[in-house]
Amino acid sequence: MDIAVIGSNMVDLITYTNQLPKAGETLEAPDFAIGCGGKGANQAVAAAKMGASVMMVSKVGDDLFAPNTVANLQQQGVDTRFVTTAPGTSSGVAPIFVDDQSQNRILIIKGANQQLKPADIDAAAEALKSCQLIILQLEIPLETVYYAIDFARQHDIKVILNPAPAVADLNIEYACKCDFFMPNETELEILTGMPVTTDEEVKLAGQSLLKRGLKNLIITLGGRGSLWMSGDNVHQVAPTAVKAVDTSGAGDAFIGCFAHELVKSGDIPAAMAQASAYAACSVTGRGTQRSYPDAETFQRFLNVH
Repeated sequence: MDIAVIGSNMVDLITYTNQLPKAGETLEAPDFAIGCGGKGANQAVAAAKMGASVMMVSKVGDDLFAPNTVANLQQQGVDTRFVTTAPGTSSGVAPIFVDDQSQNRILIIKGANQQLKPADIDAAAEALKSCQLIILQLEIPLETVYYAIDFARQHDIKVILNPAPAVADLNIEYACKCDFFMPNETELEILTGMPVTTDEEVKLAGQSLLKRGLKNLIITLGGRGSLWMSGDNVHQVAPTAVKAVDTSGAGDAFIGCFAHELVKSGDIPAAMAQASAYAACSVTGRGTQRSYPDAETFQRFLNVH
């Protein structure tokens, strides 16, 4: 395996509505969709669609959503040997309400993702040892994230930690054990307590983390591109200009593509440039995983951008 993703999966329950109901009110909504999401699964699918060999360590619930989640990962080329069931638990779900201004309101129920434990990493240990890179996020218990980081260090496996959703009590000592720490600007603000409204403020907040021992900090900035900071070096990648339709999952698209390119070439600026373009391509379609292009589709996108 090239890449292992130890992380979450979610079922997106998307209601498109012209108006949200008031308390006690029932309204008819014009459209509904079910999608496969979760930060871990999104990143795994993006990397696999780009051609990486990807395995996932994750938990699904004991419900009707679980078989579809596993089947979707398999259809996208992700190895699901270590996607296991948490008995008596619901799958992770995300009810999403999208209004006619494309603004969304999301509720997250972690469900089975809360049951992903260090023992699940031990169960997958032999397969994990063959991977070049492990990707982690924070939609699973922190104890499992920390255990995975220690496992990776013990076996000389590179680690990307995406601190999403951000938690202010994240142990920065563990973040410093990772090869890459990859927040967006909102997560950077939560982690540092510093403003991030301008590029200069982003750099100052980033420097505050580097001073604490981070090796490589890559900050995704949405329509402003991305920023790599390491030691005294700063490298900024400009965004690819597109007409955005749905920005859901763009950060996960960036990380999945970046991981694939990093394993393939080891060239960080080049991987960032590809990942930025891949994320831009993803926002031209609706949904998360369904909007991620495969390698051939992405190449056609690059040919015209």
